Amino acid sequence: MSDDYTADSIQVLEGLEAVRMRPGMYLGDPHDGTALHHCVWEVVDNAVDEHLANRNDRIDVIMHDDGSVSVKDYGRGIPVDIHAEFGISAAEVIMTKLHAGGKFDNAAYKVSGGLHGVGVSAVNAVSAWLEMTIERDGAVHQQRYERGEPASALGVVGKTDATGTTIRFRPDLTIFSDIVDFDFDILDTRFRETAFLNAGLHIQLIDERGEEPHVVDHHYEGGIKQFVQRLNDRRQVLHEDVIHIAGSREIELGEVSIDLAMQWSDAFSEQIQCYTNIIRNRDGGTHMTGLRGALTKSVNAYAKSRNLLKNLNGLSGEDVREGLSAIVSVKHPDPSFSSQTKDKLVSSEVTSIVETIVYERLGEFFEENPSIARGIVEKAVLASRAREAAKKARDMTRRKGVLEGGGLPGKLADCQSRDPTECEVYLVEGDSAGGSAKTGRDRRIQAILPLRGKILNVERQQRNLAKVFQNNEIQTMVRALGAGVGNDPEDEGSFNPEKLRYHRIIIMTDADVDGAHIRTLLLTFLWRFMKRAIMEGHVYIAQPPLYQVSKGRMTRYAFSEEERDLFIDELRGGSETAKIGVQRYKGLGEMNPDQLWETTMDPEQRTMLKVTVGDAEAADRLFEILMGEDVVDRRAFIETHAKEVTNLDI
Repeated sequence: MSDDYTADSIQVLEGLEAVRMRPGMYLGDPHDGTALHHCVWEVVDNAVDEHLANRNDRIDVIMHDDGSVSVKDYGRGIPVDIHAEFGISAAEVIMTKLHAGGKFDNAAYKVSGGLHGVGVSAVNAVSAWLEMTIERDGAVHQQRYERGEPASALGVVGKTDATGTTIRFRPDLTIFSDIVDFDFDILDTRFRETAFLNAGLHIQLIDERGEEPHVVDHHYEGGIKQFVQRLNDRRQVLHEDVIHIAGSREIELGEVSIDLAMQWSDAFSEQIQCYTNIIRNRDGGTHMTGLRGALTKSVNAYAKSRNLLKNLNGLSGEDVREGLSAIVSVKHPDPSFSSQTKDKLVSSEVTSIVETIVYERLGEFFEENPSIARGIVEKAVLASRAREAAKKARDMTRRKGVLEGGGLPGKLADCQSRDPTECEVYLVEGDSAGGSAKTGRDRRIQAILPLRGKILNVERQQRNLAKVFQNNEIQTMVRALGAGVGNDPEDEGSFNPEKLRYHRIIIMTDADVDGAHIRTLLLTFLWRFMKRAIMEGHVYIAQPPLYQVSKGRMTRYAFSEEERDLFIDELRGGSETAKIGVQRYKGLGEMNPDQLWETTMDPEQRTMLKVTVGDAEAADRLFEILMGEDVVDRRAFIETHAKEVTNLDI
C-alpha cells in the first residue's frame, strides 16, 4: 500500500459514472435483486406520474426473452425540443443528467412517484443498453444509449398520431452479477398494488420468456377499497363495508391529501401498507405514525364515552390494530424519504395531517355506525386481556430464569465467546442429535440447544398467549436467546435483536417429514414473537446431507438425489461391478460428531440457507393459512399448489 496521499488521490465521479460505481446509493443492493427490480420501478413510476397528471390511463410492461424489459405509456411523451442550457434534447438531458426532470416546480406534475429525475438516468447508467422511443407532435423519435452514453442522436424515424413513451433496457451484467433475471412474481405483485392505488389505471404485464407468452392484466375501478377487500378475502370480517376516509390539507408547497381504506377481521395480526405518491414505503414513516396515533385515540375515546372498557384503563395501539387491514396512501407535492429507494417517508408535517383527518373522520364514522364501533372495541378489549395474561406468563418466565441460575437454561451448551457477532446457536431436534452436535462443534463460537419433540403451534394459540409462554421448550429458547419476546414496539420487554446473545440462530432438524414440521413450528414461533430476528437476517436453516456415498475409504456427502447419482458415477469410475455404498440419512442422530461437523457445522465447508422475507404481509397470510385453524383455507392452498410439488417425502 502506498503512503502517498495527495490531491491526485482524490477521485471525482461525475454524472452517471457515480451511479455505475456506487449503484447501491441510488437503486439498492445490486447483488440480491433489489436494484435490478428497482430499475423497473423507476421507469414505471414515470409512466404512473403521467396518470397522476390525468394524461395516461394505460401502461404495458413486457419481459423480453433477451433479458430486457420494456415499459410503454400513452402519456404526453418526453419533450424532444432542445434544452437551452445544455444544447441537447430535453429527452437526452433527462436520460444523462442526474436530478433533471419536470418534477421540481410542480408545474408539469403536482405529485410524482419518481424522485426528481434521479431514477430514469440511474437506470440508463446501469444498463448495457437502453432504447427510448417517443411519440409526440406527430412524429416517432428514437435514441439508443449504451452504458449511459448516447450511441446515436435523437432522430425521427416515422410519423404517428399517438403520444407516449417506450423505454426498453437490458441491465449491465457486470453490475448485476448475482441475480440477473427479472422475477415475474415480484413485478406482478408491484403492478397489482400500483393498479389498486390508481383506480382506473390499466397495467398489462407480458412475460415472453417461455414457450407461450404469459399475460396478466391489472385494472381496479374500486381502488384501495378493493385492495383491502382482497387482503381480507379469506378472513371473517367484523364489518362488511370497508371504511374509507379521504381528506387534504394545504402546506406551503401545495396540497397534501390522504386516502385511507381499512377493515377489521377476526385475524390476530395487523397488515398496514403505506404509500406516498403511489410508491410503497415498506418501513412506513410519518403517515404510519399519524395513522396509528389516530386509531388509538379514536377507539379509546369512543370506548370510554360508552363505558365499554370493562375495568381497563385504556387500550394499547397493538390491541386496537389487531385484525386490521389498511391501505394508507398519501399524495405530497415534495415528499422526503430516508433513502432513494423510498422505503420510509420522513416528511414531518404528514404525521399531524394524517392524525387530524383520521381522528375526525373515524370519530364521525363511529357515531354513525355504533354497532361496527362496538364490535371493533370488543375485539380490542379481548386482545388487551389476552396480552395482559401473556405478559404475566412472560414475566414469570423471566423471573423463573433468574431464579434458576443466571437466566440460562440447563440444557444449553453455551459457547466460550461473549461477542454476539461471532456467536451462533443451533436449535437442534432431539437429545441424540444434540449430543453429536455438542461433541463435534467449535466450542468457542457455537452453542447447542437441544429441543425435545415438537414445540407448540403458536399460530393456534393467538387468543391464549399465556399457554405459549408456559411451554417449556419456548421458555428455554427465550431464555437462551436473551433478547426478550414479542413484537410490540411499545413494550420494553419485546424482542430486541440488539440484545441477542447469538447473531446467528440456526435451525437444525432431521431431513424427514417430522424434521420439516419442527422447522416450520420454530419458524412460526420466531415470526410471531421475534419477527425482527428474521427480518434483520439472524435466522438460518442448516443443510445436513441426505446421503453418504462411499467406495472403500472414499466418501462423498450428497445434498440431493442428483448429487448422489453424480457421486455414484464418479466413484464407480466406469466400472459396473464396483461396490458402492449408499446410506440415506433420515436423522441427525445417525451421524457421528465428526461427520456432523464436516458436513453441516464447519463454517468453512457448510451450506446454510438464510431465512429472508420479501413481503411481510404475504408471510403473515401464509402462516395463517398453513399453521392456523382454518382447515378450508389450508385445503384450498394445498389443492392450488399441489401441482408444484415434485418430491414428496411421506
